[in-house]
Amino acid sequence: MDFVEWNWPAYAKWLFVTEPAIAAVTLTAVGIYLSVVLLTRLHGLRSLSKISSFDFAITVAIGSTIASTVVLESVSLLKGAVALAAFYTVQFAAASLRQHVPGFSAVQDNEALLLMAGSEVLDENLRRAQMTRGDLRSKLRGANVVHEDQVRAVVMETTGDVSVIHAAPDGPDLDPALLDGVRDADRLRGRPNVAADENESEGRAP
Repeated sequence: MDFVEWNWPAYAKWLFVTEPAIAAVTLTAVGIYLSVVLLTRLHGLRSLSKISSFDFAITVAIGSTIASTVVLESVSLLKGAVALAAFYTVQFAAASLRQHVPGFSAVQDNEALLLMAGSEVLDENLRRAQMTRGDLRSKLRGANVVHEDQVRAVVMETTGDVSVIHAAPDGPDLDPALLDGVRDADRLRGRPNVAADENESEGRAP
C-alpha cells in the first residue's frame, strides 16, 4: 500500500489528463483532419490508394504521422502538417513517374506472384510468399469459393493482398492478359478455362 501511495503522482499522470491537454488534443485532431482533407483534395484519390506496395507504405506513414501529431506533445500541428504534405508530395511524384517513365514501377514494386494455377497449388510460390496452405484456404473461403474447380488463378499482389479469380467450371475462360506482369503466369498456359494467348494465336500457322 505504501508503494502504491508513494507512486500515486505517476499513476495519476498515466490515468488522467488535464483540461488544457484535452483541448490541445481536440484542436490538433481537428487541424490535422482538415490538413488531410485539403491534401487529399489537392492530390486526388490516388493519394490514399493501395495500388502499389509504395502506396501502402505511404498510407501507413501518413497514419503514423497523424497519430503522433495528435497525441505527442513534442510534435506540433504545423510540424505534422508539413510532414503530411511531404508524404503526399512524394507519393504524387512517384505515381507520376510510374505513369510516365517506362519500367519505373518494376523498380519500385515487388513482382506479383501466382499462387494457384487453376486448381493446382504452387507450393514453391507459397513458400516465397511466406504463406501456408491454410492461409490460402482462408483466402479462398473469403472469396466465396465452394470448390477448387472454380478457381482460375490466385495471385499475391504487390501490396500483399491476395486476389482470387474464380468462376463456375462452365463459365467464361480466363483472359491471360489479366495476368500480365505476374510471376509464373505462364504456368496457366494450356489449362482448361484459360483462353489462348493472343500473341501465341497470331504466331500459329493458319
